[in-house]
Amino acid sequence: MNVAKKSIATTSHHKLSMASIAVVGGGIGGLTAALAYAKFGANVTVFEQAPALTEVGAGLQITPNGARALAALDVVPNGIIAQAVVPKDGLSGRPITRFDLSQNDPPYQFIHRATLLDQLATACHNAGVTLRLNSRISSPPKGFDLCVGADGINSTLRSLINGPETPFFTGQTAWRAIIEHDAKNQATIWMLPGAHVVTYPLGEGRLNIVAVQERSEWAKEGWMHQDDPANLQSAFSNASDDLKSLLTKVTTTHLWGLFRHPIAQNWQSDGLALLGDAAHPTLPFLAQGANLAIEDAYVLARCCHDNGLLDGPKHYEGLRKPRVAKAIKAANANAKNYHLRGPQRSLSFAALQLIGKVAPSAFISRLDWLYDYDVTR
Repeated sequence: MNVAKKSIATTSHHKLSMASIAVVGGGIGGLTAALAYAKFGANVTVFEQAPALTEVGAGLQITPNGARALAALDVVPNGIIAQAVVPKDGLSGRPITRFDLSQNDPPYQFIHRATLLDQLATACHNAGVTLRLNSRISSPPKGFDLCVGADGINSTLRSLINGPETPFFTGQTAWRAIIEHDAKNQATIWMLPGAHVVTYPLGEGRLNIVAVQERSEWAKEGWMHQDDPANLQSAFSNASDDLKSLLTKVTTTHLWGLFRHPIAQNWQSDGLALLGDAAHPTLPFLAQGANLAIEDAYVLARCCHDNGLLDGPKHYEGLRKPRVAKAIKAANANAKNYHLRGPQRSLSFAALQLIGKVAPSAFISRLDWLYDYDVTR
């Protein structure tokens, strides 16, 4: 990581020093991209449609691969260092095993989205990035050398390159909530037939909850749709008493349908480049949505620095597509593994117990390709 920081510091006056970059979208991916381009010497303007940089209450997990890219930009997430992930039988509440996360370097963290957004916004301000709020952008702003589309899952800029698309409903809906609850510094995966819940702490006595249920009833995409907490509690009425006691604390929740979008065929064209959900929407079953966007942002800026604004986005697309496709495939597989029924469920739990006893590092090491990756090298 020291090498990466030195690289930015000593080369920022080169190829991007006269470049002007527009970033559409002031979320985590967009602000990371703005910061990276600014660190490499570009003049950057962020266009955000909202009147303020805010994130509605929700947590995220910053895994080591995302943390390395942030560290290279001198941002260290101010979150909770994770100690373990604990799979549980969501029907009985019984822990199946425990997998250690404490040995990761940089550490695996739990953090509120708003906390990380604030850190990135402050870093962008200090780096001279211009922020324009209340700016709804449907085409690349004029007068810039490159436009970065970080405008999320419903990206209008993506359609300019790839045309319209039709995502399909996965048959799964999800609730997000935060409750007042003190908890250990671990992620818990409560697995039930056709459903699961993930909980982890956010600090200050708060617990993040993401609950997913398979059902045929369609729900709108986008996690800003408020729902009655009673619907969440009813959906998990078969859960263990300790899980139900957590869900009874929910007073505000948002529901959204999980849709699968194809990875964009083209991520760049004619002075426009896409990153994060605008290029590759990801289901929330591997905790990689924000991390992949952070990686994208660093790699795109670095490629433009190393290869110029014409060829840089092409190099970026070639570098990122295989990794992103592998991560999305792994996330899709987790959706199935968490929701097993009948004999498959019992066999899976027995296998997890065995791994936890005989080779506890094997569960985490199967994701070495993901967590050990370093985009700054």
